[in-house]
Amino acid sequence: MDTAKALVADDKGLLAMDESDPTCNKRFAKLGIPQTVETRRAYRELIVTTPGLGESISGAILYDETIRQKKKDSTPFLKVLTDAGIIPGIKVDTGAKDLAAHPGEKITEGLDGLRDRLAEYFQMGARFAKWRAVIAVGDGLPSRSGLEANAHALARYATLCQEAGLVPIVEPEVLMDGDHTLEQCRAATEEVLRNVFIQLNCQRVLLEGMILKPNLVLPGLTCSQQASVDEVTDATVNCLLRTVPAAVPGIAFLSGGQSAELASARLNAMNVRFKSRLPWALAFSFARAIQQPTLEIWQGKEANVKAAQQALIHRARCNRAARRGEYTAAMER
Repeated sequence: MDTAKALVADDKGLLAMDESDPTCNKRFAKLGIPQTVETRRAYRELIVTTPGLGESISGAILYDETIRQKKKDSTPFLKVLTDAGIIPGIKVDTGAKDLAAHPGEKITEGLDGLRDRLAEYFQMGARFAKWRAVIAVGDGLPSRSGLEANAHALARYATLCQEAGLVPIVEPEVLMDGDHTLEQCRAATEEVLRNVFIQLNCQRVLLEGMILKPNLVLPGLTCSQQASVDEVTDATVNCLLRTVPAAVPGIAFLSGGQSAELASARLNAMNVRFKSRLPWALAFSFARAIQQPTLEIWQGKEANVKAAQQALIHRARCNRAARRGEYTAAMER
């Protein structure tokens, strides 16, 4: 419970730097950066050594490779983060695979052997974990069985985390891909969250000791009718009020492919309009919406490290300002 509260305290949020090796390599390839263990290590060193990062970031979600890596001077990344006041976390699912007999739907795997892996990560110094379920919206999707299978897996993961002394970040992501409307996304997100909390209660998860990491309610990327910031804000907060128990200490939104500026603007709008009357904190757990500008500046070159770190701390500060309802477009200039 103390760790869960700390993760959303002081208007801070989470930095998701838990990209798998293949995902990280894909992002490097797009920018012509060599896809090697050393370049991945160098990029992650750039992130964890950014001066002042702990002023805006409460926790960092790592990947199995990352949690074992060190700086060039052999200082473990875990020590760098904890010295900066940042709580280390770890992604523990093994990815989303096709759900048998359900075309277009996925099920997240990784429960086999999870108890032992969690014990190892706790001993290493991790204090929270993350598991992502992906839900597609479309013709007949999501199905009842697809929803229930993913909700059940999330709940089993969460209770294993708490048994091991780790705060579970519960991430059911309704994907932005597709031409679905804002209303279709709202209906799907509401159904997903209802199923998730039914299963969390069935598995005896302590709600005060978890963090929810949901999507914003958004129309699909190819929907002809895109929504304003206020429309997204209303749909998202009303959906959460109908589904998320007040016992949950915080909701840390994923960025899910939104641009860095838009993710900050939407988080800001929710806190401006609703913060004073919500039972839980509205925070952030962004990956690309914090990292992408940094990666584009770095380009794999040592000479660009300082400028890349400045871009990273700028995005972190923008999102902390958004939690306070103080973010403005002028900050981007």
